[in-house]
Amino acid sequence: MIEKYLENLAKNKEIYLRIKVVPGAPRNEFREEMADETLKIAVAAAPEKNKANLELIKFLAQEFKVAKNQVKILSGAGERLKLIKISKDK
Repeated sequence: MIEKYLENLAKNKEIYLRIKVVPGAPRNEFREEMADETLKIAVAAAPEKNKANLELIKFLAQEFKVAKNQVKILSGAGERLKLIKISKDK
């Protein structure tokens, strides 16, 4: 599901993703790509005290093979719908 995003990151050194987070899931996983290209991602953390955001950053860093500090939440930190920027070293 994320292959095109991985290719885009490798080519452009940064990508922006719209993500809808589903907190409190049994495990971290990509659920689906919605019609507007928003990625629905389940995270195994509660939506309290920034836990779901931190788990999302950790999951995306692992999936995109970047450091956690290269995954930034640009907007939506307190919402389920977020804009994420992922950078890759040049």
